[in-house]
This record gives sequence, C-alpha cells and structure tokens, in this order.
Amino acid sequence: MKLFDVKLLTVTCEILAQKNILEILNKHGITGYTLYEVDGNGSKGVRGQGFKNEKNVKIEIISTETRLKDIVEEITRSLFSDFAIIVYLSDVQVLRPEKFI
Repeated sequence: MKLFDVKLLTVTCEILAQKNILEILNKHGITGYTLYEVDGNGSKGVRGQGFKNEKNVKIEIISTETRLKDIVEEITRSLFSDFAIIVYLSDVQVLRPEKFI
C-alpha cells in the first residue's frame, strides 16, 4: 500500500460565509469537499446552537499545497474582514492521489 502526501485545508466559519467560500473553491477548480455544521466556543462566544444564521460550518478540502495556498490567500484577502473564519493546513496522506489533484 503506497500513501501519497497532500494537504488538508480546514475552514471553520460562520454559515453566512459558506456561499463565499464555496464560490472561491469553485473558482479554483475544487470539485470535492466535505462540509458539515459544527458547534463551538471561541472569541465570538458559543456558536452554532441558535438561529440558522448563527451556525458555524467546517469545510475540508484535500489537494496540492500550491492550489490550497492560493485558496487561503483569496479567503484571507476577501473574507477575513467581514466574517469569523479559522483556516489551517495540515499534512495528510491518501491512497488515491488522482482524486485530489
């Protein structure tokens, strides 16, 4: 079994930013991602347990470092000033790299 090194981009944001994030992913040719609603507590207080527009989502994308860094730059530049967003990159290994490149 051979594993291949790629990156995992994790974006946790208020649900109001979801559409913008997905548009950025589409613009950069990302066709696969995992998205789910999450609860949490942070600098904005407890989030995710109230009205629909107060929920948070987590979006995970696996791809190459170059592609994901371009996405991070655009998210940072265009959305950080308007939305609560946490972004981080992690090293991961996959079995079928063709699904993520």
